[in-house]
Amino acid sequence: MEEKSKRNQYWNPYLAGFVIGLMMIAAYYFSGEGLGGSGAFKSIAIAGVDAVAHDYAKDAAYFAPSVQEGSESPLNSWLIFEVLGVIAGAVISAAYFNRLSFNVGKSPKITNKTRLIAAVFGGILWGVGSQLGRGCTSGLIMSGMAVNALSGYIGLIAVFGGGYAFAYFVRKLWI
Repeated sequence: MEEKSKRNQYWNPYLAGFVIGLMMIAAYYFSGEGLGGSGAFKSIAIAGVDAVAHDYAKDAAYFAPSVQEGSESPLNSWLIFEVLGVIAGAVISAAYFNRLSFNVGKSPKITNKTRLIAAVFGGILWGVGSQLGRGCTSGLIMSGMAVNALSGYIGLIAVFGGGYAFAYFVRKLWI
């Protein structure tokens, strides 16, 4: 127990925010783009559709720019490696702080099935919304605010305001 509390004394959310800011600067410097996750999932989906139905992918307006002859594979994107790094970093961090376990985080008042259905539904909404909004909240808020874009600040207000408003309707899943 003492080892765990000793490790936790070094955890500082302000330091984590500072490091994320440094990563944002590095991302803009080396790639010309900010941080975000939805682009990786889009690349994976495009590569999947291309593998299953290449003729459809090369004719569909959404997929065609990424699967044209001579173009790089959609999986050859730095965003794929960013998301893989986030996953690996989360596993390493959880293991280091003795929090690595595989369970369904939920309220005791709901079943695992209900929680997993809600998670899948939320993931689908995130995927659709991130494509309609041309990016995820990380790309909108963090990257937008990093370049002082008004859309980043409006996005911050909309995401958190919408989250608080919507939380009322799904609170029974957690309370």
